[in-house]
Amino acid sequence: MPVEAPYDDRLLHRRVVGGDESALGEVYDRLSPLIFGLALRVTRDRVIAEDITQEVFLVFWERPLAYDPERGTLRAWLATIAHRRAVDHVRAEERRRVSALGPRLFEREPARLEDTVLAADEAERVRQAVTSLPDGLREAVELAYFGGRTYRQVGEELGVPEGTAKSRIRLALRRLADALAEEEV
Repeated sequence: MPVEAPYDDRLLHRRVVGGDESALGEVYDRLSPLIFGLALRVTRDRVIAEDITQEVFLVFWERPLAYDPERGTLRAWLATIAHRRAVDHVRAEERRRVSALGPRLFEREPARLEDTVLAADEAERVRQAVTSLPDGLREAVELAYFGGRTYRQVGEELGVPEGTAKSRIRLALRRLADALAEEEV
């Protein structure tokens, strides 16, 4: 059984700077699932997520000196690029959609009063469920889902490791699901 060499950002970075395509391949093999998953989560489109994944590694290949190992891991740097590109794509699509719809956006039928009341009641129950969470869980889920932050960004803002932020968000979502299921929201 072959022994896998330890992963070393600095060494791989130096090799990519030197034009070593196999180093780029190693980075791609190791980190492309993360980058693709991140892009897919934001865009909800596999084709676009694949394009973003390719773009991210192309950026690394064409401008390897843009990454500074002193400022963080290669994983985080590439994930940041992917997140920004995915968010830019979603925003551009939203602008295009709104522009294409133009004045028709304002010609929709008014919402029925019953639907409006039900939606407001449901929103209030969700808000109460979120506010009933312990502070650490509430802050994490608010930053991630209402603030659009990544696990890493949530961890940085709360001063906890990324894994802890991820665990808090998952636990918060589980508790919210349980609480809302009890109320049949």
